[in-house]
Amino acid sequence: MAKIFLVEDEEHICDILNFQLKKAEHEVLVFKDGQEAIEALQSFDSGNPIDLFILDRMLPGANGVDICRFIRMYKPTQNIPILFLTALSKPEDIVLGLDAGADDYLTKPFESQVLLARVRSLLRRSVQARLSPTKQTTHILNNGPIKLDTDQCKVWIETSEVELTLSEFKLLNTFMANAGKVFTRNQLVEAIQDGPVHVTDRTIDTHIFGLRKKLGEQAALVETIRGVGYRVRPSE
Repeated sequence: MAKIFLVEDEEHICDILNFQLKKAEHEVLVFKDGQEAIEALQSFDSGNPIDLFILDRMLPGANGVDICRFIRMYKPTQNIPILFLTALSKPEDIVLGLDAGADDYLTKPFESQVLLARVRSLLRRSVQARLSPTKQTTHILNNGPIKLDTDQCKVWIETSEVELTLSEFKLLNTFMANAGKVFTRNQLVEAIQDGPVHVTDRTIDTHIFGLRKKLGEQAALVETIRGVGYRVRPSE
């Protein structure tokens, strides 16, 4: 059973979410005011951890983006997965939510089975991060036939080494360390920006093109999320 921190002010949606999540045998903490949610987080007990945040965007007190940023800045909660569940569905709204630190973004209206699948996916990450901390710091990352060594800055497909530029390597490292997570172009700029070389969001597209070309038959693992950014699909 996971503990889910839900911030949603629409009564009927809150009731549906509460019912569905409890039916899936999760404990649900419900808040309908953004400021009250932040105040509750300030007394967060790390010995009784939260496993997932589900946030609406438009809330009284403090909006969902403000809550998301607080979660990411507050040390006891900064690594806990965040799912936005909101009616704001424009690409710029999704980009803002992901840039604020959310791991996933689902728009209303939503199908319950899709929501629960997203919840399960995020909870797997939460449990792995809490129970297997050494796995997160290993220098070897694997996704299907692709293996990446962060110490040697090398990549292999099966047994064949793939020659990547430093920027391509940083992108692939970011994707593989967070398989399934969607990154906006701005987030990817931050991930690979180093030194005096200026990186723009359009430079990212060029690097992605080069990375896909070098991955050959595995290029489809790097997925374009239209209007948002990119991700690497988790291996089955």
